[in-house]
Amino acid sequence: MTDGGKKKMAFETKEQVLERIMEQEKPKCPHCGAEMHIWEVPPITFSDGLGWGTPYLFLCFNDDCPLYVEGWENLQENFGQTASYRCMCYPGTDQFECMPVFSPVGAQGQIIDDEVVLQEEVLKENIKKGFSILADCYVGKDGVTILNLLLDPGQPARVRVKAAEMIGDIGELEAIEPLRNKNFGNELIQKQVEDAVKKIHERFFTRECPFCAEIIKKRANICKHCGKEVAGQ
Repeated sequence: MTDGGKKKMAFETKEQVLERIMEQEKPKCPHCGAEMHIWEVPPITFSDGLGWGTPYLFLCFNDDCPLYVEGWENLQENFGQTASYRCMCYPGTDQFECMPVFSPVGAQGQIIDDEVVLQEEVLKENIKKGFSILADCYVGKDGVTILNLLLDPGQPARVRVKAAEMIGDIGELEAIEPLRNKNFGNELIQKQVEDAVKKIHERFFTRECPFCAEIIKKRANICKHCGKEVAGQ
């Protein structure tokens, strides 16, 4: 797609980038043949200050790798630095480079290990399952189940955001009270919930009394619950 002759750029979230990289086959270090690890780039600039250009890289953490072993002596003799190199690779490419490390445990804090990968896989499955349930509920106009998914803190945030969007489309007035009484603790979910409540009111031509918070007709002049005048409020 183009706009005025210029190609539009698609921006990925950090989560989407990790999901894409996890689906790739891990490269092998050209210096030792060991399988490389996914490594999360720390939030600091590097070299010329431009950063790495990607939130994740592949790194070789084999302590017997010739590049790493010989790097200590090489950097000490030539530059007087107590440091070495780790082989790194840009995801989706055959571009291998050297990254300096200044201790045997340098950079290991950012390794995305198998446990983290497993957690990401579980999250992906839960999101997929949640979206499938939501799709069925939307077709069947099952607002109760959608509301329960939205209120469930154990559901992935993406599922809850989608549930909030759907409840605005098919939710009944009874959904407003539990939504108002819930602190979602997530700005994105909370905003989608606020939008959903507005959509429910628009569909039923209602609003909330500014004095007692009970639901009243949009064109009401007097609140039937607290008796106060609400015209113009």
